Amino acid sequence: MSDAIAVLLFIGVIAYALFGGADFGAGFWDLTAGGAARGSKPRQLIDTSIGPVWEANHTWLIYCLVMLWSAFPTAFAAITTTLYIPLGLAVLGIVLRGAGFAFRKSSMRTPEQRIYGATFALSSVLTPYCFGSVAGGIASGRVPTGGNGDPLGSWNNPTSVLGGVLAVSVCAYLAAVYLTVAARQNGSPRLEAWCRRRALLAGIVTGLISLAGVFLLRADSPRLFHQLSHLGLPLLIVSALSGLLSLFLLGRKNTFALRMLAALAVATVVCGWGVAQYPYLLGTHLSIAEAAAPTATLWVLASVAGAAGVLIAPSLAALYILQNRGKLESRQ
Repeated sequence: MSDAIAVLLFIGVIAYALFGGADFGAGFWDLTAGGAARGSKPRQLIDTSIGPVWEANHTWLIYCLVMLWSAFPTAFAAITTTLYIPLGLAVLGIVLRGAGFAFRKSSMRTPEQRIYGATFALSSVLTPYCFGSVAGGIASGRVPTGGNGDPLGSWNNPTSVLGGVLAVSVCAYLAAVYLTVAARQNGSPRLEAWCRRRALLAGIVTGLISLAGVFLLRADSPRLFHQLSHLGLPLLIVSALSGLLSLFLLGRKNTFALRMLAALAVATVVCGWGVAQYPYLLGTHLSIAEAAAPTATLWVLASVAGAAGVLIAPSLAALYILQNRGKLESRQ
């Protein structure tokens, strides 16, 4: 039962990486779009693309937090008392990002728009980096079972830096692919070419970072490296092939396959991390069974997750479908 709950928890992690990650990546391209005149079209596309869904995507983060502290309270306490600095920065980034995005759209003067836009864009980079560094600290075994670990070294180490940089690059890649599809659907060839070039660049950079990370993990996190190169290897191969195929399809018209391949490339990387950690929650110690709450609590969580799937998932699916078809643009 504890393994089943861990799988349900990890489904939420994957969903947040795919949907929330694309939103964060859009902020990265907002940051690098250029000045007010040169970057106006890309920023308008970004606002139109993420406007209807940017709040809904954080539903997955709340789901993950509730599942973690309810099902695995020991692990939750250890993580939050050790990695409270990057987690706090991530929360700050989410709040500032939302405020910046909302106020920029309602501001009339250019100087104010620039301030709010910079807040939105910089927070969109800070937050995924912090989440990636948290994942790196957990995966490398730097969070002690009793908590209260090194508040600086736990997330400022080679594996955490790799996780943070990789998270930012993956988010940028996902967002560029999704924006390419959005520009194509809007009938904007020049904007589509702008997004396609950035998707290609982000995909190549992400691949290079991943290759360099292999050597880094071998030196800094030997267990993680071993598990990724054995149990997680099939997933990493699928991720690499999906990423390459998505880059090949950037110039083709099959938008559905393009998005699915990009999502599969990211999802399998996240799954690889989960497989590499199994059966431990904290990378090298504290197994899922040891950290699990009483069985009665796990059954309640399974029931709640099932109810959420029946009641909430269709609503989110309808939101994403309407947004993809441009039915929500008039409400922006």
